[in-house]
Amino acid sequence: MKSFLSLIIAIIAMNIDLFAAEAGMPQLDPTYWASQAFWLILVFTILYISISKFYLPKIKNNLDDRENKIKEDLENADKFKKQSEAKAKEYSFILEKAKKEVLKIHFESKSILDKDIQSKKDSMEKEIEKEILKAKKEILELKKNSISSIQSISESIVSNIIENISGDKLNESSIKATVDDISKKNINKYL
Repeated sequence: MKSFLSLIIAIIAMNIDLFAAEAGMPQLDPTYWASQAFWLILVFTILYISISKFYLPKIKNNLDDRENKIKEDLENADKFKKQSEAKAKEYSFILEKAKKEVLKIHFESKSILDKDIQSKKDSMEKEIEKEILKAKKEILELKKNSISSIQSISESIVSNIIENISGDKLNESSIKATVDDISKKNINKYL
């Protein structure tokens, strides 16, 4: 159907004379071709010159400016990247140094604290030993004093018992000698 329609349009065009050089289209008339070529060359030359001298340099400058801006931005980005990497390295170095310093301070303070605790422990142990020795001395003195007190009490008890049992009062020096003799024999059991 399409080919048939195309064929009909072609036949009608030949009959109507669409090749209109004779019908009044001067651009198809060979007598006007020289002037048409002149104006064609003139217009294209003016267009070429105006484009090459005015528009292309502006476009080229814009492209160059854009390229320079991109290069500058990339250089700045690279510079900032290097700066940030240097700062990151510096930060990690400072952080590592601070960690070492913290460990050193911790170790030093721990050793100082340990020494302080040990010195206080030693002084407390000395004080405890002094107190123990003092208490032992007091106990020994109390034992010695109690022995003499016990001897005098024993003497009075023995004299009272003998007096109550026999009704006679014995000599105090014989009672004292007997109590001393018994005390000397048995004193090591209690001291």
